[in-house]
Formats: sequence, C-alpha cells, structure tokens
Amino acid sequence: MHVETLAREVVNVAYRLYREAGPGLLETVYEIALVDMLRERGLEVKNQVPVPMRLGNRTFEVAFRADILVEQRLLVELKSIERFLPVHAKQTLTYLRLLDLPLGLLLNFGAPTFRDGIRRVVLGHRETAGSSLRIHTD
Repeated sequence: MHVETLAREVVNVAYRLYREAGPGLLETVYEIALVDMLRERGLEVKNQVPVPMRLGNRTFEVAFRADILVEQRLLVELKSIERFLPVHAKQTLTYLRLLDLPLGLLLNFGAPTFRDGIRRVVLGHRETAGSSLRIHTD
C-alpha cells in the first residue's frame, strides 16, 4: 500500500476514534485503541518502536521510541494536549530522519476539533508539495 493511502486510512480510523472516545483521554489510551483499530483493518502496526541514533562512532539502538509505525512506512506520533508546539513537529522530523521515512502524521487527540489536531510532517517527500498541512525539509 502506498504511503499516501496508508495516511488516508490512518486519518479515517483516527477520526472514528476521536468521535467515539472524544478528546481529553491519556495519550496511551489513544495509542492502544488506534493500534487495535488499525490492526483490525489488516494493517501491520507496531507501537513504541525503538528509534536508533548514531553519534560519531557510537550507535544507540534505543535513543527514542516512536509511538506507532504502520506497514514499516508511515510514522504516527500521538499527543493529547491543548495545542501543538513547534517542538512536536521537530521531534517527528527527527524520527522521520532517523528511521529514513518520508511521511509522518502528528495527531493531537486533545485538540478542540479533529481537524485542528492533524499535522502532516514531510521529509524529502515531493508528491505532496502542495499540501497545506506539511512541514518540509530536505
């Protein structure tokens, strides 16, 4: 499945979760529910994925943990906060770079509306250059 198709599927499922559960629960609750709902659709989903990092001649196998990885191609980072801060997109970009992935979704289940809680984070991904929901770097 193409990464854009995966992203649409994740957004659709996350919207359903947002409608059913509502805003304001703990991030971990949304994570386990979203993982379960995506697996129910037949997708390969891993959560709390170790993110390795190299610094000089050292490698740290678990420098960070990414919330969700779908089909080994799409990163999904979850929040349950009032509003996004710039650091959230930077964190997601870092994970994309370290995992060598082009696209990530930053989903905030604490936002007043579902639309306010979605950010596409793009790293070297040219197909969506016109998207108004992207953060792009090469």
